[in-house]
Amino acid sequence: MQFRTQIPIFKSDFSINYNSKTVSLGSCFAVNMAEKFDYFKFQNAVNPFGILFHPMAIEKVIGFVANGKKFIASDIFFHNERWHCFEAHSDLSDPDPNLLLQNLNNKVSETHQQLSSASHAIITLGTAWVYRNIDSDAIVANCHKIPQRQFKKELLSVQAIQKSIQNTVAFLKQMNPALQIIFTISPVRHIKDGFIENQWSKSNLISALQEIAHQSQSFGTKNLHYFPSYEIMMDELRDYRFYAEDMIHPNQTAIGYIWKRFSETWISEASTSMMIQIDSIQKSLQHRPFNPNSESHQSFLSKLNQQISELQAQFPHIRF
Repeated sequence: MQFRTQIPIFKSDFSINYNSKTVSLGSCFAVNMAEKFDYFKFQNAVNPFGILFHPMAIEKVIGFVANGKKFIASDIFFHNERWHCFEAHSDLSDPDPNLLLQNLNNKVSETHQQLSSASHAIITLGTAWVYRNIDSDAIVANCHKIPQRQFKKELLSVQAIQKSIQNTVAFLKQMNPALQIIFTISPVRHIKDGFIENQWSKSNLISALQEIAHQSQSFGTKNLHYFPSYEIMMDELRDYRFYAEDMIHPNQTAIGYIWKRFSETWISEASTSMMIQIDSIQKSLQHRPFNPNSESHQSFLSKLNQQISELQAQFPHIRF
């Protein structure tokens, strides 16, 4: 008997291995997945401009990177004793405006290099709700806790999302025509927008992505893909025991399960055995001995170091 429905996901022909280089962009779930890439020691970069929740924020940043934008003083502003940029997350904000500008411009060049040499880009869309700055009439990536009266909240239409995603894809192809681009929708529910409003938002994102996927198949495009993170959470993990205490974010069990489904789809079979070995090393490194100076523990460390050395000889980028 089957007690749940499982979403069928076909194995990709463009799998990720330990020679691949991935760049993860988007919402906080992009960070969750990137942490799995990091744990298993894949070559992965994540959100150089911080967490970006909606398609237009991602489009704007990728456009900056593709066109080599130079951030200047007019691109930043002062609020609550720190300098901020509306196009970047507050993680990059700084008390020194010159350091912020330097960091933003460094991120542009670093991200260009990462995307130009990447094999895969994984883009996680979180919401279709956006905030428009009333003074500039520009949609921002982050409000930086500025009073809400200075912004107008809007829901992006399916057509606007579709256009934004197409622009993002064009910028990525401009930098790296061979790049495999994987889109997914965050399973995090944006309940602060409202229960119905969250579903409305996710529906617009899904509709836009599926329309683009359909068009890509019609034109024979092979480098655009969709992975159903949101659908897995909603259909396979439809139980509150898979949520964190806030009942909004997926917990570690859910993240681990979605990663497992992603691995089955996107990680090469040859790399799977390597992941098992790395997982064993990671757990061994967390081991706390009763007697660190004992002969048995020293022998354990010697074997562990040998395993690590053999891995690093094969893949020099791996560091523990």
